[in-house]
Amino acid sequence: MKITGFLAAALLSSTALGASAETIRWARAGDSLTLDPHAQNEGPTHALSHQIYEPLIIRDTTGAFEPALATDWAPSEEDPNVWVFNLRDGVTFHDGAEFTAEDVVFSFERAMSEESDMKELLNSITEIRAVDDHTVEFVTDGPNPILPSNMTNLFIMDKGWAEANDAVGVQDYEGGEQTFASTNANGTGPFVLQSREPDVRTVLTRNDDYWGTSDFPMDVSEIVYTPIQNAATRVAALLSGEVDFIQDVPVQDLGRVGETDGLAVKSTPQNRTIFFGLNLGADDLANDDVEGENPLANKKVRQAMNMAINRDAIKKVVMRDQSEPAGMIAPPFVNGWTEEMDNSVSTDVEQAKALMEEAGYGDGFSIQLDCPNDRYINDEAICQAAVGMLAQIGITVNLDAKPKAQHFPLISNEETDFFMLGWGVPTYDSEYVFNFLVHTKGDDRGSWNALGYSNPELDEKIQSLASETDLEVRDQTIADIWSVVQDDVLYIPVHHQVLNWGMTDAVGTEVDPEDSPKFKYFEMN
Repeated sequence: MKITGFLAAALLSSTALGASAETIRWARAGDSLTLDPHAQNEGPTHALSHQIYEPLIIRDTTGAFEPALATDWAPSEEDPNVWVFNLRDGVTFHDGAEFTAEDVVFSFERAMSEESDMKELLNSITEIRAVDDHTVEFVTDGPNPILPSNMTNLFIMDKGWAEANDAVGVQDYEGGEQTFASTNANGTGPFVLQSREPDVRTVLTRNDDYWGTSDFPMDVSEIVYTPIQNAATRVAALLSGEVDFIQDVPVQDLGRVGETDGLAVKSTPQNRTIFFGLNLGADDLANDDVEGENPLANKKVRQAMNMAINRDAIKKVVMRDQSEPAGMIAPPFVNGWTEEMDNSVSTDVEQAKALMEEAGYGDGFSIQLDCPNDRYINDEAICQAAVGMLAQIGITVNLDAKPKAQHFPLISNEETDFFMLGWGVPTYDSEYVFNFLVHTKGDDRGSWNALGYSNPELDEKIQSLASETDLEVRDQTIADIWSVVQDDVLYIPVHHQVLNWGMTDAVGTEVDPEDSPKFKYFEMN
């Protein structure tokens, strides 16, 4: 197995650092996009942030709430539009500064700003008040029963540190901006940033002043994080002992890793769905061969594409049975998911061809598919399979696969006509899907809606979910929204991911359905 000199140097350096059993050498396919905790709402980015920064609330591996920087929270007894959070006393940031309510107010206001990729989660908040040093009130536009669910990846920064280092504003990631907060960090979390080489190596050390030292195992004294994009190289590093823990064991290597003495594979269904998005709102597309019109604007074309994708074949051949075919873009973890909707799509090439003919595209057309190659399990291979499947109905797909750091801005900036995306739902509620992916882009919503889709009536229903306290009414609204999303074929679902973590026997942990390891829980044997 050939390992590049650059990577080999990083791994050898990691091995030297890893002489102690308390060092964990961690690898996954892609790196965190930035250290700015509010700039990108993206899984690997949050995973690294969770080691350094902390939210008010986190979820454990079962999905249940657990106190973090807040000890308890509840709606105000005096005002149903107010949530009251009591903060943990005696917490300090890594530079020794005291954690107070002022930092919470600053961090949430920062996360609600224009450049933040987290603002959709907080659009029901109208005011944040520091009642005293350890009490914060969140005022919402109407009662919001699910506000705490939106906070589990909302990290708290030190206001004084941000002000002193010109980091009050959120990094404009899509615009290519670099800031102090995108390359440095100062959190309250269990680990302290020691060094950072993006896409090469990040080193963290245990925070011995961490408030939770006696509450969690805290066995890991050092984390050496090495992104390894190439799947074969990543597995080779685990097999050779150069890394201890990888998050994304390739499906073709599950047996090989699991049957190796001293190694183990642990699996669980992931709270994430993989799908394709379509630019259906443009009058004409930039990356097709149809002049003066947009074939994706025709619902019959979208239906045909949906029918052409053979999800069972992808599961068997590409994913080696490590996926669950999907008919909707939300996994079973999520409130609003139904088995009926998830089983609503079947492959029918002949019917798809007939729909193409009815739509006026019997001779087909060509289009570019933008795909990441280092973000999801077998992402590029899934796209390659889709190319062949769509060819059967006359659609010639030109595949352009690139690293996620270049792929995601295409979606955020609406510079793609046909793209792959994966979506996890940390709130476990459909509102999260609708706010980011379905609502009209703008007004602090729809930031990942690259479809050009706008439905004002649906927008009103989506917005109502944040303040509807009658759960029966709310669930019916969710069902009504899904009915439109499904009928309009806004997205082409592929499958729900299955997570496979590989590790040495020295590493003790359970798989997190969010694919976000929290090393303070790890026990080193």
